[in-house]
Amino acid sequence: MKIIAVIPARYASTRFPAKLMQDLGGKTVIQRTYESATSTGLFDDVFVVTDSILIYNEISNNGGKAIMSIKEHESGSDRIAEAAEKLEVDIVVNVQGDEPFINKEPLVKLLEVFRNDFDKKVDLASLMFQITDTEEIDNPNNVKVVTDQNGFALYFSRSVIPYPRDTTAGVRYMKHIGIYAFRKEALLDFYRLPMKSLEASEKLEQLRYLEFGKRIKMVETDQGSIGIDTPEDLEKARKLL
Repeated sequence: MKIIAVIPARYASTRFPAKLMQDLGGKTVIQRTYESATSTGLFDDVFVVTDSILIYNEISNNGGKAIMSIKEHESGSDRIAEAAEKLEVDIVVNVQGDEPFINKEPLVKLLEVFRNDFDKKVDLASLMFQITDTEEIDNPNNVKVVTDQNGFALYFSRSVIPYPRDTTAGVRYMKHIGIYAFRKEALLDFYRLPMKSLEASEKLEQLRYLEFGKRIKMVETDQGSIGIDTPEDLEKARKLL
């Protein structure tokens, strides 16, 4: 089973323009993410796929592998699919370009899903992390996910799901961590399918998979992610580094 990591890297972020080219301890955010993905040793290859010549040159000039997007894309999955279409690969792992502190342990769990999926019932797998702070649960930048009893995703939302009508029900709130592992076929199906209303409303690409009947296996981890969505997040990352 050939496994690659692809890091979609869009330059023009809405909330924090050019965030991937910001300095993080002497290297750019995107370079640190690339090096973190490579250093896990889990992948047969690692690529950055981007719409920006600046990001392309940043990776290429530092000895990495980068691919320029040919088309304009609405989502990271679309950008990855364009690149993966021409690659001989079984599993494609989407590593977010703005999450430079990659932890190996959750990725190992993610890939085990496919190694144990002998009947190929899983189209893609992703990670989730329990959150308990009310402010974090209410924050629309934290995408929440609910699953069935077998760990397959039922829905993702920026809203609070489930709604706490009964606060004694013992509900756990799970934050979605935006790292995915796809079967190549599922990724290419996504690429060819249109955006529907749920995805358009929430601006969450994973809803396209659910709307078209794909099965997303969620893997719980106790390792949270540190994404860089704002200048404040960048300052936190610098302190952590």
